[in-house]
Amino acid sequence: MPQLETLSFHKTDKASNKKTGRITVTTTGAQSCSTACRFHPDNGGGCYALSGPLALHWRAVTEGRRGSPWKQHLEALQTLPEGAQLRINQSGDLPANDGRLSLRYLSGLVSAVSHLRAWTYTHQPLTDHNRKALRWANGKAEGYGKEKRGLVVNISTETESDADAAIEQGLPAVLTVSSDEQRNSWRTPAGNVVITCPAQKRDDTNCQNCMLCHNRGRRVVIAFLAHGTQRKRVNRAVTDANDAALS
Repeated sequence: MPQLETLSFHKTDKASNKKTGRITVTTTGAQSCSTACRFHPDNGGGCYALSGPLALHWRAVTEGRRGSPWKQHLEALQTLPEGAQLRINQSGDLPANDGRLSLRYLSGLVSAVSHLRAWTYTHQPLTDHNRKALRWANGKAEGYGKEKRGLVVNISTETESDADAAIEQGLPAVLTVSSDEQRNSWRTPAGNVVITCPAQKRDDTNCQNCMLCHNRGRRVVIAFLAHGTQRKRVNRAVTDANDAALS
């Protein structure tokens, strides 16, 4: 059976997460997470969503005790008011089968959120199939006048070279960096600008009043500081990724 049919999806209308602010967020069962993610349990863990209250909620969604099947979930997203902010997958990823993104789900998601300002992140591998699907999905965000609407899918990376590669392929990129990173901004080897997530640097900022992950210049990368109780594992994974990129 395709993964899509076995997953549970959950919508929280007003998140209690200080970082996101009181906006709508979604959660997808952990079965959606790609082993290409360096923070996957199979790779040693480190994901912030594996601890704390979010972990309890995510487990309930993963086990099907909360949430709904994908078609009902997308129908619920369609009912959100025009222009509303939507953070997709506070935990979980876009559904895929053996690393191949589900076009049924992705096309349905693009349609369901076309009237919103919605964004998410993916660690699914950038195969030819996935790259084409993600370019198409991100392109749908461009046709709504001066204020960008629709879906933005950010490519999650752990090295500047991978972020540069994603941007070169026409995709928005984000970058996980060490919790010790002190810079607010810098440039990658390809000259792309990296900006550290403002919500991690300032107490008066959150996703609700920032929105850089949804609307920014094509050559701007958002950097996320390793955080949560497993940040030391994330720091090690980021260091290992960068060492491998340099070897």
